[in-house]
Parts: sequence; structure tokens; C-alpha cells
Amino acid sequence: MSLAFCGNENNSMAYNVDSGVLNNGCFLDALNVVPHVFLLFITFPILFIGWGSQSSKVHIHHSTWLHFPGHNLRWLLTFVLLFILVCEIAEGIVSDGFSKSPHLHLYMPAGLAFMAGITSIVYYHNIETSNFPKLLLALLIYWVLAFIMKTIKFAKYTEHGIGTRQLRYCITGLLVLLYGLLLAVEINVILGRRYMCFADPTEVKPPEDLQDLGVRFLQPFVNLLSKATYWWMNTFITAAHRRPIDLKVIGKLPIAMRALTNYIKLRKAFEDQKRPQNSTPQGPKWIWQALRKAFGRPLILSITFRFLADLLGFAGPLCISGIVHHISKDNRTTQPPMKLLGIYFISSKEFLENAYVLAVLLFFALLLQRTFLQASYYVAIETGINLRGAIQTKIYNKIMRLCTSNMSMGGLTVAQICNLVAIDTNQLMWFFFLCPNLWAMPVQIVVGVILLYYLLGISALIGATVIAVLAPVQYFVATKLSQTQKNTLEYSSERLKKSNELLRGIKLLKLYAWEHIFCDSVEENRGKELTSLRAFALYSSISSKALLFMNAAIPIAAVLTTFVVHVHISEDADLSPAVAFASLSLFHILVTPLFLLSSVVRSTVKALVSVQKLSEFFSSDEIGDEQEPRVVLTSGSSNHNQNRYQAVPLKVVNRKRPPRDEWKNYSSPGDLEGDGGYQDVDQDICIKITSGYFTWTDGLPTLSNVDIKIPFGKLTMIVGQVGCGKSSLLLAALGEMQRVSGAVSWNRKL
Repeated sequence: MSLAFCGNENNSMAYNVDSGVLNNGCFLDALNVVPHVFLLFITFPILFIGWGSQSSKVHIHHSTWLHFPGHNLRWLLTFVLLFILVCEIAEGIVSDGFSKSPHLHLYMPAGLAFMAGITSIVYYHNIETSNFPKLLLALLIYWVLAFIMKTIKFAKYTEHGIGTRQLRYCITGLLVLLYGLLLAVEINVILGRRYMCFADPTEVKPPEDLQDLGVRFLQPFVNLLSKATYWWMNTFITAAHRRPIDLKVIGKLPIAMRALTNYIKLRKAFEDQKRPQNSTPQGPKWIWQALRKAFGRPLILSITFRFLADLLGFAGPLCISGIVHHISKDNRTTQPPMKLLGIYFISSKEFLENAYVLAVLLFFALLLQRTFLQASYYVAIETGINLRGAIQTKIYNKIMRLCTSNMSMGGLTVAQICNLVAIDTNQLMWFFFLCPNLWAMPVQIVVGVILLYYLLGISALIGATVIAVLAPVQYFVATKLSQTQKNTLEYSSERLKKSNELLRGIKLLKLYAWEHIFCDSVEENRGKELTSLRAFALYSSISSKALLFMNAAIPIAAVLTTFVVHVHISEDADLSPAVAFASLSLFHILVTPLFLLSSVVRSTVKALVSVQKLSEFFSSDEIGDEQEPRVVLTSGSSNHNQNRYQAVPLKVVNRKRPPRDEWKNYSSPGDLEGDGGYQDVDQDICIKITSGYFTWTDGLPTLSNVDIKIPFGKLTMIVGQVGCGKSSLLLAALGEMQRVSGAVSWNRKL
């Protein structure tokens, strides 16, 4: 059969121009070819002669990369444009099937538009990486021409009574909108870069990271397509295939992904929590709020990607149902399409009744689902790693400013701090990894049950109930696992604390023959720890083995129960192959969130426990500026009477001692106010304490009525029995204890 652009029927209305050229459908389609031919004709010489030829090809290093204004929006609009053009091509092919002869104008302009769309984004990418925006003038002309031609076509369709019931009318309207948005993006680039019609164009430098040739992690700087497909990593994959790669080949991380940058972001979030209250917040709530402010935006982005992936996952059952239903012999009848402007128009329903169209849509849906799912995983993992690095840095910073009393009085131990750094930060990281599932699972379950109810009626609810039986078991096991792990960490910290005390005081233990007492205490604690570890191993075995069997068996039982109930409820129940295959696919989708429920619940409980422990650690006393003490004395009593002495609790109890080279310029509050603070002393006195009362807690003083002078330049020894307060006296002089009253004076020459 011979081919013709407008068909070769003898009485074809496609060649009739009696009512005007623009009232002819074939001519409208031919008119829309002009912009695409223009772009292909202009850009191909630049791409394949300028950049493509080996004689003039110049290797452009990534240090010249930058993003023009509206970069991501342009890529998104281009992807949507290409998808709509694919739909237009498919609609033209399906419509052409009702004609007696092939009509190339129904799908060939859309094919040229698809080629022009790909060429436009390739052309834009090369211009952007070379930072030469003046060549974007060709794209500006193309968007203007395409927008005008599609607008004329859309207006003529409206004039002839073609409405939203015809798919081609809807596609044309969407293309007008997309070309208009792309034109607006191009105008925004002109206004932002001022490369045309402005005397002073804007000079934009690439990001600072790209100026460093050691930075090779380019994920934040590449285009949207390379981000989605990780195309930029081909260099590393090829290098790793040839030989093992080392850290030098991998290079440095960008500034935004380094631990220091994330720590500064987290510290700012903590400081913002303090400002409205004008005091230090307490409890886990303020930590969660700081984490939300510092890392909430990427987490919301990850959750959004996960939502889109889960919703696209339901396209599979729907497309499978449509394909099986419409290729059956009883459903091959088609409704005659509408013919206007000499060409055929089909509705959206007729378009989606084609099995080939559904197969193509299923392919695109699965492709987008995997892309969004991978993007969600990447953003969640990157955010979790950044969070762990920021919290670990904050813990290290807190350790450097911890008051000595926290360690000496048993409030904190080295083992507890190690658990915070190694375990609790890791638990928070894993919580961020699984956090998108926490919000996506309910939506996935609700949508799946609704679709099952649409296909099978009330019997779908019975099958969903059978699957829901798995949820309480998983929740129970996850709760027991979390509680057991919490107890194990507590027993481990207590055992390490006692072991450290035993090793530090081993001479004293030998002297008083206390070895058996301490050994029994450590062994008792170790026994509790082993019992908790055995329970954890038991619940882990149940979670991994028994629940794995239940996850495989319960869906089969749910499907059988649903089908049996569906058949017996009504004699005319529809259990055709289309309904059966779609239902099986939906049940498979429902199993996935229930399978992840135990991991998500367990990770959430662990994160709550870890945040509670971090809250207690961050609320510990630090070495800071000392506030003046307030003393309440009973009438008629003396300052030297310890039994009648009461101290008012202090908020900040320690003083940070300046370095030695700054003592000559140091002026303490006592120097200014003269109320018994830290004052200057005579030249022959090094340290002087007068009527000093010091305490570790808010109760009675540990050291009372201390009067001591330590001469300058001489050896002074403090001798006494164990526990009499020698170390406490030195710490009191250093400002590591609460000074309730009295004065501590230092020589300025120190």
C-alpha cells in the first residue's frame, strides 16, 4: 500500500481546503512540523560539527559546570513533554488503524517533535556545561514557534466542537501548556543571566567544590538525568573493573556532605531551639525538633519519592487487568471513532482499551517506579549518614566541654559515651533509612485494600483481614526485641562501669581484700547481660525464621480465602482471568509493607530510646562561666555551721579557666563586684581559698570552711586518708565544683 502524508483515499476529506487552509486537519499537522525541523536543522551542525568532530572537540572538565536558572524544572518539563509526545504518537497510530490507508500526519509530526525534544535537552546540556548561554537563542526561537503552532491547532479544534472527550484534544492542550512553561523557563534564563538584550551580562562562576580537582563525587552537580541514573559513576565503575580503586581515586566529598558542614547545620538548629525560650531546652522533644529543622527537608523529599513509587506500583495490577481483559475474544469489539476535520478522533477509553498501549504504559510505570524508589533510598541513606556524622561531631564537642563532676560522680562513664558514639548514632541513622516506609506503608495498604474491594467486593476485606493477622505478631516480636536490646545496653554499660572502677582501684581492692565482692558484682551483672543476649537471640530467630515462613504462607492463605468467599457469596461473581491476575498482584503488593512492619517498628523504638539517652547526655553540666551563688542561712547561725547550711541549686556551676597566657588580662566577676568571687592575690601566693564551701550536688557541702594558701614557687603537698577530699579540693580550686560561698583567688602571674 502506497504511503501519503494525508492518506490516499479517493474521497478523503484530508485534502479538502474549501473551508480554509487552517480548517484542514492534515495541514494543521503539517504546520506543526515547522518548529521541529527548524531546531533539528540549527542544532545538528553545532552538536555534531562544533562539539562532535574530533578536530575541534575539546575536553570540558567538570570545573566549568554550572546550572542555569530553572535547571531542574527544565529537565522535569522535558521529561513530561517526551512522555506526552509518546502518547501522541501512540494515539496517532491507534487512530490510523481505523483509516483505509495510512495517514502519516497523525503520528509523524509527533515523532519529529519527540526527536526535537531529545535534541533540545542534549543541546541545552552541552551549552550549560560549557557555560555559553548565548547559544540558547535557538531554543528560545524553537519554544516560541512550537507554542504558536500548537496554540493554533488547539484553537481550531475548539472552534470545530472537538472537546475533552477526544484524547487528541487533551494531548494538544497539554502540549500547549508544556511549550508555554518551557518558553517561560527560557525567558527566566535570559532575565537571570542577561545574555541577550542587556549591556552587562551576569557572570556566574561554577560551585566552589568543582574548582577543587580532588572532588570527584559529582552527584549534587550533574544534570537531573545523570542524578536519576547515576550515569556520572561510569568512570568509577570502569576504573574499578580494571583495577582496585583507593581513596585517592575516589577523591574528596563536596563541602555540603562533610561532617563539619552538617555539624554546623545541626548546631544552628539546636541554638534556634534555645532562643525562643531563653534557656536550655530539656527532654527528647527538643532533639527531635532540631533534627527535623536540620535534616527535615531531604527526608520529606525522600518520603515524596517513596509515595510516588508506591502509587506507580499500582499501575501494574490495573494494566495487567486491562491487558488480559481486552485481548480476550469476548472483548474485541470497538466503538467506531469520531471523524472531524477529515481525520479520526478517539476517546481516552478507546485508547486505553488497546493492549499494546497498556503494555507500553506498564513499562513506563515500572521504569518510573524504580527510578523514584532508588531516589528515595539514596536521599534517605545520604541524610542518615550526614545525620550520624553531625551527631558524632556534636558528641565529641560535648565531651571536650564536660564537667569533671559528671565522670567522677558516676553520672557518665566512658562506656556510656562509647555506646552513644557507636550504637545510638547508628540507630538514628537506620531510623532515617527506614523513615520513608513509616509514612508510605499506611498509604500503600489503604490504596491496595480499596482496589481489592473494587475488584472483589466484600470478600477482599476478608482476605485483607487474614493478612492483617501478621501485623500484631510482628509488632509483638519487634517490641520484645527493642526492649531486650535496651536492657542489654544498660547491663553492658553497668558492667563496663564496674570493670573500670575495679581496674582503677585495683591497689585499694588488694589492700582491703575486696576482690571477691567486686568480682561477684561484675559476674552478677554479666549474668543479667547474658540472659538478655539469649532473649535477644531467641526473638531474632523468631523474627527471621518464623515470620519469614508466615510472610510466605499468609498471602497464599489470604488469596485462597478471598477467592473461595468471593465465589460462594454470589453465584454470578466475576472471577475472570483479568480479575484473578489483578487480585494476585494486589495481594503481593500488600505483603510488602507488612513484611517491613517489624523492621520499621523495631527501628523506631530503638531511635526513641537513643534520643532519650542523647538528651540526658547533652543536658549534662559543662565547664562554663560561673554564676554568683546564693546562700540561705538560718537566723543566728554561723557560716561555719555545716548542719544548718542550705544551698540553693545553681544552673551553671563551673568556671572555664583561661589559658596561662591570658591570665594577665583576666578579670573575674569577683574583681568587678567584690563579693567573694575569684580575686587577685599577693605576689607570693599562688592560690588562696578563703571560707570556701563547695559541693558536687545541690545538697550539703562536700567541702566546708576551707581556708588555704598555696605559696608561689614552692612544692606543696596535700596528704590525707582515702576519701578525705584531696582530689575534691584540687577540683574546687580549678572551678570544677559548685562554689556555694567563699572566695578563690589566683595569682595573675600563672
